[in-house]
Amino acid sequence: MKKLIPFALILFCLTTNAQVDKQRQAIQTKVESIDAKVIAWRRDFHEHPELSNREFRTAEIVAKYLQSLGIEVKTGVAKTGVVGILKGALPGPVIALRADMDALPVLENNALAFASKAKGEFNGQPVSIMHACGHDTHVAILMGVAEILSSMKGELKGTVKFIFQPAEEGAPAGEEGGAKLMVKEGVLDNPKVDVIFGLHISAQTEVGKIDYRPEGAMAGAMDLKITVKGKPSHGASPWTSVDPILTASQIVYSLQTIVSRNVNITKNAAVVTIGSIHGGNRSNIIPEQVELMGTVRTLSADDKKLVMTRINEIATNTAEAAGATAVVELPYTIDYPVTYNDPTLTARMLPSLEKSAGKGNVTLVAARTGSEDFSYFSEKVPGLFIFLGGMPKGMDPLKSGPHHTPQFMVDESGLKLGVSSLCNLVIDYSKVK
Repeated sequence: MKKLIPFALILFCLTTNAQVDKQRQAIQTKVESIDAKVIAWRRDFHEHPELSNREFRTAEIVAKYLQSLGIEVKTGVAKTGVVGILKGALPGPVIALRADMDALPVLENNALAFASKAKGEFNGQPVSIMHACGHDTHVAILMGVAEILSSMKGELKGTVKFIFQPAEEGAPAGEEGGAKLMVKEGVLDNPKVDVIFGLHISAQTEVGKIDYRPEGAMAGAMDLKITVKGKPSHGASPWTSVDPILTASQIVYSLQTIVSRNVNITKNAAVVTIGSIHGGNRSNIIPEQVELMGTVRTLSADDKKLVMTRINEIATNTAEAAGATAVVELPYTIDYPVTYNDPTLTARMLPSLEKSAGKGNVTLVAARTGSEDFSYFSEKVPGLFIFLGGMPKGMDPLKSGPHHTPQFMVDESGLKLGVSSLCNLVIDYSKVK
């Protein structure tokens, strides 16, 4: 009798795997059949982009479509977010899938029939608006996933929570938003999420390919503001001033030594960038103060603490040596954690990614110094965040329009892999849970 138990277990595993393979084949057939619809959604969202916390049209389209699929829908989550809950017919885990919806204050420079001509207001200034980071593709992909999984409800194990998130790029000044606010409002509860998956289109990765990394996949990010205060004077008599422009220049120069001389770059990368300097309004007036704005990227808690300490030391001591003062605000408005991929979950789901894309098309890559507020979700529950190829095959990555630029563009043939990958992650995770 005891000899029959291992045989029964093997038979059960073979049967389960056969069922999953059958589901995967069905998913791929469905992916092909709705590809044109996914592309049409993407083009519509691209042509009608909306800024952070202002994704009203996008959210309405998403909510109505999820409702048409029979999915339970919650709207107004974290201002404009939409959450869909699909309960499978069989018991199983609660799996969350996330797509971000917001665009950027960027003027598009692409010859597309559906190029954005949208205008808006960002922090009190009129701006052009563009999906310059591919969030339009993320929304379209997740809508496609919702359609396919809802059609498989009768054989679906567990519950799928579709999270359409606003304000990934950061809420406007004076507002809350994004993943942090969604977590605060309980998006990972009722029902409680066991695991979360997300993806990001990459304009520097070929279509048909997936990049991944366990543990720290994307950097934690903080912005900073340094206000240097001196003594104003006529530009013709600088000796009567305490020049905040000269002092600010010395601070900017010295900040660059943090990465080159303080961070152990053999372990992790780090970035300290000053992207904005404002001071004065005439060529012959030395102003009273200068404001520096910048960003900090780190991949570990220790590096974050080190970089923060050194920025404060360099700014305050350099200013003091010049007879000026420096007020450092770090973090200033944002403080994203490291986007952390649970290593056990990553290893477990790697075969699913390889079956979706082909083993040779799934690549372990170095950590990226860009940041993602998906990190707020993966702080609370095990998460896996992958990068989906959106660059035409054979193209030089250096010639592909970078993210957050007017030339950003993706090859829509890569969306099918995004849909199938997320569907397969759900099916494969739930099969033995």
